[in-house]
Amino acid sequence: MSQTTDSHPSEPDLPLLSRNELRKKLRQQRRMLSPLEQEQASASLALNLIKNPDLHRARHVAIYLPNDGEIDPHPYMAMARRKGIHLYLPVLHPIHPGKLVFSPYYDGVELTANRFGIPEPAFSSGLRRPAWALDAVLFPLVGFDENGGRLGMGGGFYDRTFAFSRQRPRLAPKLIGLAHDFQKVKKLPVEPWDVPLHSVVTDRQLYRVK
Repeated sequence: MSQTTDSHPSEPDLPLLSRNELRKKLRQQRRMLSPLEQEQASASLALNLIKNPDLHRARHVAIYLPNDGEIDPHPYMAMARRKGIHLYLPVLHPIHPGKLVFSPYYDGVELTANRFGIPEPAFSSGLRRPAWALDAVLFPLVGFDENGGRLGMGGGFYDRTFAFSRQRPRLAPKLIGLAHDFQKVKKLPVEPWDVPLHSVVTDRQLYRVK
């Protein structure tokens, strides 16, 4: 993974932890951020996203609403809307368990908490956009490393939804992980089912996956 801005020390010298132990530790660290720290990180994230070449031609972009200390993409959303980009939120698929669909996200859209307590638009076959029809997908990471290894919440929703990208990469949207820079660790194991990222964007820099 290459870095496109000045390097900052961010990799914690963690002992050898299991994925669950590491997930717990990193989630705790991001929850400890103050509101001001979160606000500053969000503003910096937005500027780094605008510079990401993977988004330069994107017009249909999936995004997320922050939860559990995740870095907040709202400043980027405001910039994206001004550029005419259509935004979508993930919705738990009611028919195919473990997969996501994507519904338009705009001012005034009605949101309802799903079974994880995360707000999402109502499922609608008339409005949803299939995963392959998105240009880019921005989703939160719990941890990541310089080789493109990533750690999520453990549900596997994005991996199942975008599994087709391994066989049909030309149909796949750009998959971009978002995180606080301190969530970078030295090495994460890559599982066979992990869908590879195109890039990771943090509050400090943009990491392009080789």
